[in-house]
Amino acid sequence: MTTRRRLLTILAGAAVLPVVGARAARPPAQWRGIALGAPAHIVLDHPDAADLIRQSVAEMRRLEAIFSLFRPDGDLSRLNRDGSLTEPALELVELLSLCAGLNRRTGGAFDPTVQPLWALYADHFSRGRRPDDAQVAGVRSTTGWDRVDYGPQKIAYRRPGMAMTLNGVAQGFIADKVAALLRRAGIRNVLVNTGEIAALGLAPGGAPWQIALQSTGHPDIPLSDAAIATSAPLGTTFDHDQKAGHIIDPRTGYPGGKWSSVTVISRSAAEADGLSTGFVLMDRPDIEAARGASRVLLSG
Repeated sequence: MTTRRRLLTILAGAAVLPVVGARAARPPAQWRGIALGAPAHIVLDHPDAADLIRQSVAEMRRLEAIFSLFRPDGDLSRLNRDGSLTEPALELVELLSLCAGLNRRTGGAFDPTVQPLWALYADHFSRGRRPDDAQVAGVRSTTGWDRVDYGPQKIAYRRPGMAMTLNGVAQGFIADKVAALLRRAGIRNVLVNTGEIAALGLAPGGAPWQIALQSTGHPDIPLSDAAIATSAPLGTTFDHDQKAGHIIDPRTGYPGGKWSSVTVISRSAAEADGLSTGFVLMDRPDIEAARGASRVLLSG
């Protein structure tokens, strides 16, 4: 899965899954590879580290295949190609149910069906020009969350030409799933970072995990049994001038952003991920009305 964020690692420059466990003389087990389209690194200090690393990597690979826009055999790719999908993976249905709730909460600002618009901008800017208003309006007619039918037996689009991207929520969803896998294995203290962060328990030393919010103007955030995600419209841009941000407002069809960055601290990384994507496009009063129990940090 590629990402629209400039950087996606599983704890950049350090450990992906640092775990507080039995302190033995042996060095911690490590794994390096590619996950979610970026370099990944797992460090695990645990008697069953090798097996837990294998399970974690397998889970990331399995979910990545489901949500990828580019793997032709993946569920999302087949849905986008054919317009319908029978017997979808349960995780895809689960994530679409979460997306439906996020779409309602954000008044339509979060909408995975913007993929055709994203493809339009990527194609035109790659050739050095911006799509005109008529082209944007034409493609926007193929978007809209209310045109998606989904259930455990079938997912289908109501209009030809529709497609979805789950890049604004899948990274967080995968972080939650890997954290849940490790929790079931008895791990109580772990940080999982797939570009969005799920923090369980405490960091080594017994304090909450300290999350650095670079370039946001906010101090570090202590995190324990919670999740955090940040979205920034200009974190990735379509154009060389870095003026056309990668987050498209589904309500207008144009790249948008009322804030330079939005950070959401929530109960799950998927929720934080989706809300931060939608909140970037919303005014402060609307964010306050939609945030629920989540904490929101706005910049710019």
